[in-house]
Amino acid sequence: MNGRHEGRVVLVTGSTRGIGEGIARRFAAEGASVVITGRSENAGETVADGIRRSDGEVTFVPADMRDSDEIEALVEHTVDTYGRIDVLVNNAGVQTETTAEDATIDDWEFVIETDFRSFWLCAKQCLEHMRPGGTILNMSSNHAYLTMPKLFPYNAVKAGINGMTRALALELGPHGITVNTINPGWVEVGRTREELGDDYEYTEEIHPVGRLGTPDDVAGVAAFLASDDASFVTGESLLVDGGRTAVMQDERYRAYRTRVE
Repeated sequence: MNGRHEGRVVLVTGSTRGIGEGIARRFAAEGASVVITGRSENAGETVADGIRRSDGEVTFVPADMRDSDEIEALVEHTVDTYGRIDVLVNNAGVQTETTAEDATIDDWEFVIETDFRSFWLCAKQCLEHMRPGGTILNMSSNHAYLTMPKLFPYNAVKAGINGMTRALALELGPHGITVNTINPGWVEVGRTREELGDDYEYTEEIHPVGRLGTPDDVAGVAAFLASDDASFVTGESLLVDGGRTAVMQDERYRAYRTRVE
């Protein structure tokens, strides 16, 4: 799909590693001018250098998504550099391993401000610089649908992101702007193999596709939803989880895989 996003300007938050990095690289490979951002300047410049080595156009702007002034400055820098914004990918995210009972106000604010409020603020700042045909993509999670204990308020926020997407889609549709959510499942980033340990093979086996996802899997969906091919798609929350959410009983599904393989 080389050139599919030629001439477009794409801002990706939380893009100095993992899924955000993969999305930034994909848009740059498809011809877009990409602005990446995060709190670590070293990580940001490393990602930017890698994109440039592949002949991509990229700018790194350090910013903390909990700071509304830094969000405003990020958008202004993007517009000063490239003249407009065609695609916003809200990807910045953090989580705490806390229950609703033991989470503190600081935990709540840390997650809410980074994973939720920043999505609204980024959209709010970008809107005056977006033309008809623009796209906002909000990165949520399969935890918006099925979740586990000790991920509060992360899991609550992910469900809220889906609601924010629907609200924005209704309001921005008349302006020619589409808004969608991507809900990734298990994606192999950072320390995934280390964290899963002996459960890694088991986790693969409870996915219908037989593997965990990669940042490239998610990036491909993002590039599609921001393309002209998806101009009639808005207000949707798309699961990108290798079929994981379709599985009802893990052990029975593993037994089935063993028989058919």
